[in-house]
Amino acid sequence: MHEKTLAELALGLKMKEYSSEELTQAFLSRIGHLNPTLNAFITVTEDGALADARSADAVLAKGAGGPLTGVPIAQKDIFCTKGVRSSCGSRMLDNFISPYDATVVERLQQAGTVMLGKLNMDEFAMGSSNETSYYGPVKNPWDTGSVPGGSSGGSAAAVAARMVPGATGTDTGGSIRQPASFCGITGLKPTYGLVSRWGMIAFASSLDQAGPMAATAEDCALLLGAMAGFDPRDSTSLDRPVPDYSATLNDCLAGLRIGLPKEFFGDGLDPDIARLIHAAVDEYQKLGATVREISLPNMHLSGPAYYVVAPAECSSNLARLDGVRYGYRCQKPKDLKDLYMRSRGEGFGAEVKRRILIGTYALSAGYYDAYYLKAQKIRRLISEDFKRAFAEVDVIMGPTSPSVAFRFGEKSADPIAMYLSDIYTIAVNLAGLPGMSIPVGFSTNLPVGMQLIGNYFAEERLLNIAHRYQQVTDWHTRSPDL
Repeated sequence: MHEKTLAELALGLKMKEYSSEELTQAFLSRIGHLNPTLNAFITVTEDGALADARSADAVLAKGAGGPLTGVPIAQKDIFCTKGVRSSCGSRMLDNFISPYDATVVERLQQAGTVMLGKLNMDEFAMGSSNETSYYGPVKNPWDTGSVPGGSSGGSAAAVAARMVPGATGTDTGGSIRQPASFCGITGLKPTYGLVSRWGMIAFASSLDQAGPMAATAEDCALLLGAMAGFDPRDSTSLDRPVPDYSATLNDCLAGLRIGLPKEFFGDGLDPDIARLIHAAVDEYQKLGATVREISLPNMHLSGPAYYVVAPAECSSNLARLDGVRYGYRCQKPKDLKDLYMRSRGEGFGAEVKRRILIGTYALSAGYYDAYYLKAQKIRRLISEDFKRAFAEVDVIMGPTSPSVAFRFGEKSADPIAMYLSDIYTIAVNLAGLPGMSIPVGFSTNLPVGMQLIGNYFAEERLLNIAHRYQQVTDWHTRSPDL
């Protein structure tokens, strides 16, 4: 059963080929077998999952339920889940049991899904390799000596290894798309504000966005339909009707205008990845699309701008974690200052501390105008570049990452090299646009992903474009031999 897609599993449940409890037990068994090696799950909620599965079976027995009723999924451990540890991959929140559910968790529960557990991640979503997690690194199921990408590496690895048919992720600078590329799955980062951030532990509030990760675009469409929608508890949530993302999956691509940014195909891109991207674009031309070169002239500024804006916002968001109200507290503090210093010093890992320091400096008196304000101005220039591009094309395509998954330790001592692995994804977050990664082949026996970038609220079109490609190729069906 684990080789079936989420959509296929949902159909099997409707046809009563198996029960949700049987399905859940099968995936729990697979998690028990593979997780000691891959380390994709931080917490497995076996008792709760089986109870939810029995409830789903009762609903299905009445002929009721929706398209996701009874289907197992897992949540990235950045989402608060009532009564379950919600750690964000950090020692700071290792003992935090959330008293409430995040909106994403709540909506997927209302859709009838069965939560199998909480997935490993880079600490506070800060990282591109899943090496910063307090719970140890996640292994890439295609090659356990390579990283799965980050920060949603646990989600990507779990889906790729078929430990779960679908999962949630979050994307601040590429944290859904880059691990999806490294692990050979499909991942979608929606338009900023489309999915509620309430109950999602904040990294950089103006950049963070939750999205679905699964084997196929069809599966992501089902998950996004449950996740999206206005939430009055989130001040950045957009009040828009949620379309049926599955309804337009099979629409014709004749006349589709594809833009290939010349900045995506310059120095630093692995030639083998470039070849695979162009081969995928050729498939789209066979489906009726036209292709033209475009330019995003301020693309080279996205990295510097992001690594001012994101750390600045993280330094503010993590200020609340001080050892006083909840989370990690040091032993036997001498006074209040010692409590603050030691709790934060012991509770946060090296990468989180680095970004807090950078952000605090960028926001400090005398430097705000020079760094943070200038970065926000660059952000506007990047948005204007995309606006001009979408006047000419319907979708932008290019590599998700300049390389395939790298080896553990290869970039951990060089933060700049690590940050450059997100060079093609960061601009999408700065502009608030939707983007996704789909598998398009293999290089050195590791998956390669292609990034699709759409205009605001173009999720239906992106999913349609991805789905039509997956109908004529089989890269999305490949899974590691585990």
